[in-house]
Amino acid sequence: MVNLAVDGALRVDYPAAMLEIIRIPVLSDNYVWLVHEPHSKATMVVDPAVADPVLEAAAARGWTISDIWNTHWHPDHTGGNAAIKEATGCTITGPAAEYARIPTLDVQVTGGDTVRLGAVEAKVWDVPAHTAGHIAYHFADDAAIFVGDTMFAMGCGRLFEGTAEQMFANMQQLATLDDATRVYCAHEYTLSNARFAVTVEPDNDALAARLAAVESARAAGEATVPTTIGAERATNPFLRAPTAEELGRIRALKDAA
Repeated sequence: MVNLAVDGALRVDYPAAMLEIIRIPVLSDNYVWLVHEPHSKATMVVDPAVADPVLEAAAARGWTISDIWNTHWHPDHTGGNAAIKEATGCTITGPAAEYARIPTLDVQVTGGDTVRLGAVEAKVWDVPAHTAGHIAYHFADDAAIFVGDTMFAMGCGRLFEGTAEQMFANMQQLATLDDATRVYCAHEYTLSNARFAVTVEPDNDALAARLAAVESARAAGEATVPTTIGAERATNPFLRAPTAEELGRIRALKDAA
């Protein structure tokens, strides 16, 4: 699989993966991720904003949803929880720090915990800033991470409940991952992020090339995520920020854009 969002110099072949991951576009720009582990046939949903398109996508593939994993409490990430649980009896896992704001939660997790989808294991990361208890799920063996609203292609989440220092720490943690790691974010913000990013780094040739590729993809109605850590390392001004202060400055500029 090839990352279509970057130019030839940055293309990364995704590693062979056990998980089958399906992108489900919902609302105006949300992506819900349907994740299937074929050996056990366990199927998980990451951050279901709504229920019906997710249930339909699973049924079309003959999959039964066994789990929902939430990254944070925002309604456009949890709005489908109750209806999917009612339809399937699935177990809902999410951040312990946001338990009071996710009333459908069955299992509370925090950074360092391990969660399983059938035969596959993921590590929970604490990534606060967008919300106070935001978490991510890292499948090391599949080189995949589900980041919710912490990182976007060429962007990061707004600092609604946290600080630039926290988001900088999140970016530094993500930067420890291999370049080929696929990053599954929850929104199609890539074009606006790219147009902003080139104002921050006007001399970044890789970024200019990526903007052109994204413009072409979006004009054709194509999705631009997942991205990869390698692509973000080369073109994401928030991941590339050298200090928390600089990240905060860039975030303030983006908020005002």
